[in-house]
Amino acid sequence: MSDHYLEVISLIERLHRQFLEVVKLELDALGIHDVNNVQAMMLFSMSDTEISVGELSSRGYYLGSNVYYNVKKLSESGYLINERSVHDRRSIRVRLTPKGRTLRDQLSIMLNRHIDILAQTPIRDTDLKGATATLQQLERFWMRPAVNR
Repeated sequence: MSDHYLEVISLIERLHRQFLEVVKLELDALGIHDVNNVQAMMLFSMSDTEISVGELSSRGYYLGSNVYYNVKKLSESGYLINERSVHDRRSIRVRLTPKGRTLRDQLSIMLNRHIDILAQTPIRDTDLKGATATLQQLERFWMRPAVNR
């Protein structure tokens, strides 16, 4: 089991990097150079919700440690509006601008295109459901406090 466990960990990392490369190629094809692939996926994940910067991490919309840097860059590039919370001045709330919504919609089109192409492969919906269930089990396992000791 140890070999399979280590292989899965490595595969997760490789797949994540490969997917981000696909997003980068899409951004290049769209002529978008003022946002990187990680920032673009952060925008995509936000949808039309207004959330705090802290929630970007806690909800899993952004997994990196430099969320404030990326929010600043996205705001400077016109993809996000950030404002201090009325109720808690320490908290910064963010939401997509029209430019951010346009990019989100373009990424949605890309992902829908992938889904259409995926239907032409041997990969079936049941395969994806099984992979999702296994990855969710791993996520729960890694979230357990005993694992972090």
